Amino acid sequence: MKLLIVDDDVNVQRLYKEELEEEGYEVVVATSGKSGLEKFEKEKPDLVTLDILMPDIDGISLLRKMKEQRPDVPILMSTAYDYRDDFAVWASEAYIVKSSDLSELKENIKRFIS
Repeated sequence: MKLLIVDDDVNVQRLYKEELEEEGYEVVVATSGKSGLEKFEKEKPDLVTLDILMPDIDGISLLRKMKEQRPDVPILMSTAYDYRDDFAVWASEAYIVKSSDLSELKENIKRFIS
């Protein structure tokens, strides 16, 4: 299973990549919205985790673009801020508030790609 992590925070990228590779996933990392969309098209991931606040393309715009191209791919919004009241994030399969404890993220990944 291939996962795409789209996040501009290097520490989050490293944490997610290491933890998820230990779980047996192939992990591709993108550091911006633009690079995330390019890797989404090229790598054909089975699941995407997507940050909302990024310097170029925000995660909600990216979510829409990805869902237009491949509506069947589960996308998990992963952010440090609470956007649950923003109806746009409802198009994602799950909404996870970032934490150093990745158990919620791992549980959601298993739920959507098992």
